[in-house]
Amino acid sequence: MIKKEAGTPSTHWVVSSYSNDQGGNCVEVAVAGVPGVAVRDTKDRHAGTARVSTAAWSAFLGAATTGYFNPADAS
Repeated sequence: MIKKEAGTPSTHWVVSSYSNDQGGNCVEVAVAGVPGVAVRDTKDRHAGTARVSTAAWSAFLGAATTGYFNPADAS
């Protein structure tokens, strides 16, 4: 699902596939130009955003994809 942030039609927020109405850890991500990527809490969209560089976001996605953050895979 792609959502647009109110008041900024050029910002396209993408909701995490893990987001749901069960109160879990829900995030939305948007390409934010400079510095790169913006992340916000789906449950509290007006609380602000975290902005990271495209390189940092790519590194995070790579680590998440390989299971780096999964405690079961920790050695």
